[in-house]
Amino acid sequence: MLVSQILKTKADDSVTTVKPDMLVSDAARMLSDKRIGTLVISSDGRTPDGILSERDIVRELGRSGAACLEVTVDTLMTRKLVTCTKDERADAILSKMTEGRFRHMPVLDDGALIGLISLGDVVKARLMELSMEKDALAGMIMGH
Repeated sequence: MLVSQILKTKADDSVTTVKPDMLVSDAARMLSDKRIGTLVISSDGRTPDGILSERDIVRELGRSGAACLEVTVDTLMTRKLVTCTKDERADAILSKMTEGRFRHMPVLDDGALIGLISLGDVVKARLMELSMEKDALAGMIMGH
């Protein structure tokens, strides 16, 4: 299954982006309000500058305490992004996420942000694919 197919199956294909100067406290509130795990940081709303996850915030809270809530998101964001294109295969994305130990990946088309896929999205797509393969094999065995 391709990333483009995964994006089509998502109920909400929008990507929440925020400016690099947003306070971490506001970002945490947005993550909570929207019930999402990651924000893409973008100066122009089109090109990702970085990514900030709820885990990033919790780790920094553990390191430096509540003071980290008053810094801007660009101080905590991951700048070295691992991205994909809509033409990549789900199994390759799953490997990248597993090896890199992250759960969200921006999808780019000619450098522009077109989506965000999560580890859950990829696992769900892979399970659907395996189920279809199982059904096809069972049909072949049964002679259908």
